[in-house]
Amino acid sequence: MRWIDAYFPFTHPSYELEVLYNDKWLEVLGCGIMEQQLLESAGAGDKVGWAFGLGLERLAMVLYEIPDIRLFWTKDSGFLNQFKDCKPKDTVKYKPISSHPQLYMDISFWLPAGITVDEMKANAMDLIRSVGGDLVEQVSIVDEFFHKKKGCHSQCYRIVYRCNDRALTKEEVNEIHKEIEKQFAETHGVQIR
Repeated sequence: MRWIDAYFPFTHPSYELEVLYNDKWLEVLGCGIMEQQLLESAGAGDKVGWAFGLGLERLAMVLYEIPDIRLFWTKDSGFLNQFKDCKPKDTVKYKPISSHPQLYMDISFWLPAGITVDEMKANAMDLIRSVGGDLVEQVSIVDEFFHKKKGCHSQCYRIVYRCNDRALTKEEVNEIHKEIEKQFAETHGVQIR
């Protein structure tokens, strides 16, 4: 480990604590003595303040092999879902996501008699991925209910489309989505809603 002189706003002197990890210096802590003017404006002019911040993102970057700290501020579900429901003992490694935008589309249908909700879940994931291929980034169930008057179940799946090397057009995704709907109706006898 080593301490190095650094600059952090409103502190002087300021330091960083770095640790040597895999032959690279990794920042894990920034700290410094707070400027007295700040303490005086807060009514604590007779005190000395010490500020510090842990580099948790830096540690997570190493732990999960995340290449860019800015990914921690994204709302992209392609990134966030990789860590959803993870437990501390889970081994998770970041899988690169496309820089191109995601396109979301939902598909809702009534299940035919004789097919259970659980059977359809397994079949749906296979069908969607087989038709959409690599352009399907994520599939999730967003709604499921039983209609008492009709006497049948309904399911709604959200499909996230994205390509790694280019932006997809709405028209292109619509074609794939229509084929998925067609395959659901023909293969499983569902009624598209």
